[in-house]
Amino acid sequence: MDQVEIRATFDRPQAAREALCKLQALRVTDIAEMPEHGLLTATVGAEVADRALHVIRQVGGNTDSLT
Repeated sequence: MDQVEIRATFDRPQAAREALCKLQALRVTDIAEMPEHGLLTATVGAEVADRALHVIRQVGGNTDSLT
């Protein structure tokens, strides 16, 4: 299974925490977080990468994804 690393930044810590909760609901388990600094990194399977990116952008995050 291919993996995608997603790096996200947020203007507000609350948005980072909201994204974290939503990613956990997608069953993303490999998440490095620093919500108080508006940073989040997640490694997800390619099959959920588009949904994870959508969730992050939906709450106001800016993303960079690497394969």
